[in-house]
Amino acid sequence: MYNGSTAASANVLNPRIKLLNTGTSAVSLADVKIRYYYTIDGEQPQSFFCDWSQAGSANVTGTFVKLPAATTGADYYLELGFTSAAGSLAAGEGLDIQMRASKADWSNYTQTGDYSFNASGSGYADWAGVPAYLSGSRYGGMNLPDLIRPQPGSA
Repeated sequence: MYNGSTAASANVLNPRIKLLNTGTSAVSLADVKIRYYYTIDGEQPQSFFCDWSQAGSANVTGTFVKLPAATTGADYYLELGFTSAAGSLAAGEGLDIQMRASKADWSNYTQTGDYSFNASGSGYADWAGVPAYLSGSRYGGMNLPDLIRPQPGSA
């Protein structure tokens, strides 16, 4: 993962994510969730845009989830997922997700200090601040405190 915009303040969140299947068998993309944690910096309705993905932009979903209690670096997460039409990801293969999120009034997010923000990245790199889940189990990334860890059976 890396951020397409590394400015301290920006009117869009712009993570660039490469999902890799390091396993030995294909996985259904519909079973995959990826979470980007951030602070909203002024409560507003938000919009998700997938600009491009090999899975097809229309097959990438984005859901905004407000945390039950704010924690250092996050009061929301954007959960990326896939429709069943996205298909599967073969063992050893990867796919890119180029997306954006904005607030309804296009006001800025202050990215500095956000849990998932990577101010120094300019190309794909392992980034522990963006956890990925397969069928509700975490594979990659690091979780924030238990209050936002997914419950068994949830994604």
